[in-house]
Amino acid sequence: MDTPDWNDLRYFLAVAAAGSLSAAARSLGVEHTTVSRRIEALEGILGLRLFDRFARGWSLTDAGRALLPQAQRIEEEIHTLLRQASGAGSEFGTVRISAPPAIAAHWITPRLPALRAQLTGIQIELGAEPARVDLSRREADIAIRFRRPQAPDLAVRIVATVQYYLCAAPQYLASRKSEEWEFIGYDESLATTPQQEWLNAFAAGRPFAFSSNDLNSIAAAVRFSAGIAVLPDYLAAGLIIPGINCPVQRDLWMVIHDDVRKSPRVRRTADLLAELFSTAAR
Repeated sequence: MDTPDWNDLRYFLAVAAAGSLSAAARSLGVEHTTVSRRIEALEGILGLRLFDRFARGWSLTDAGRALLPQAQRIEEEIHTLLRQASGAGSEFGTVRISAPPAIAAHWITPRLPALRAQLTGIQIELGAEPARVDLSRREADIAIRFRRPQAPDLAVRIVATVQYYLCAAPQYLASRKSEEWEFIGYDESLATTPQQEWLNAFAAGRPFAFSSNDLNSIAAAVRFSAGIAVLPDYLAAGLIIPGINCPVQRDLWMVIHDDVRKSPRVRRTADLLAELFSTAAR
């Protein structure tokens, strides 16, 4: 029997997880015909039918279910090998940083020149991503996040504390009384964040004019006098409403996988990035 191609196993796992050809293709960033072709190639090498094809989706056969745990173990071993190879790699090369979009745009990007000046031979790739990346799968080398992860194989440290303020455009405040205020907040996907919960309580039944899952859009709406919002300190300049104390503070965490942390280039980048965050926060 020929040895299966690891990439074919990736496609097998993607379809098994997604339950359909189209969903697996989207997760892998390829055409659905590519996924179908890869699955057929793997089935041909193994001499087994791994999926039953239905109009509503693909379902694992008994043979597919039997092979799934071993394929998952192979995937984890390959990711471990790649992480350890990255950790043992050169001090030069690419370091990928993942951060929430507003942090990436307003905190990291302005400091890239200072970062790059001290990182000769290292290329920075910055991913502005609201969702958490999987560091065990090497989706990023360094992640900046507002929530501390609990996985034991991750190294974490606080790099800054973000203060939040109740904000509005001066012309908005001048045009109406406080009982006429309308608010701008996060949509349901971020309704449990501390700043949104505080704003809900502060609004006390007054209406919300606009909601979004994007902090940059919320900040822009405030500047264009669409309403009042809670903004982090790095977006609040010139907009802070005096006399109202918002008690919300959130720690910002830097997260690196233990294996990748051994990489000289990742370690250098992480230390300098942490220093820049610390300097900006003072």
